[in-house]
Amino acid sequence: MSIKFALLGLLDDEPCGAGKLRQRFEDRTQGIWPMNIGQVYQTIQRLDRDGLIEKTGTDTTSTRPADIYTTTEAGRAALEQWWNEPTLRPRNDRDDLVIKIAVATVIRGVNSRELIQRQREATMRELREITLTKASIPPARTAQRLLLERRIFDLEAEARWLDHIETLADPEGPRS
Repeated sequence: MSIKFALLGLLDDEPCGAGKLRQRFEDRTQGIWPMNIGQVYQTIQRLDRDGLIEKTGTDTTSTRPADIYTTTEAGRAALEQWWNEPTLRPRNDRDDLVIKIAVATVIRGVNSRELIQRQREATMRELREITLTKASIPPARTAQRLLLERRIFDLEAEARWLDHIETLADPEGPRS
């Protein structure tokens, strides 16, 4: 869903064709999330079908002519709604770590406390690596910086969560 609206926002900012739209997306996100041109074309087709964009002309300045698209009133309204709605994580997200620890807690022969400790060590190692990377980039609100900051906060939260769940009792009492 965010790709759809990211491309819609870029088209609202500057009408263009698929190739330039892809390039603008990758420039803005610093290539962190490379996008296949096929995905851009599919998204443009859906946006056009849904009446959120419209063709306004053809760019014939490059070797291959490209249809130029811009947002419609409906597209601007949808975009405005997207900008104004908070983005929340789904509550039913399947979390591999939660599943692993929950199952390990009830399986004989698996030491869930050791598993939690290994996870904590890996989390802290990744946190140190990302923090070093963060120190090497400018403190600007770029996609790279935003992603690193988000990951740091996620890792810090994971470390706190691991500390917390380690204190919880096993659901079926001590195992042999």
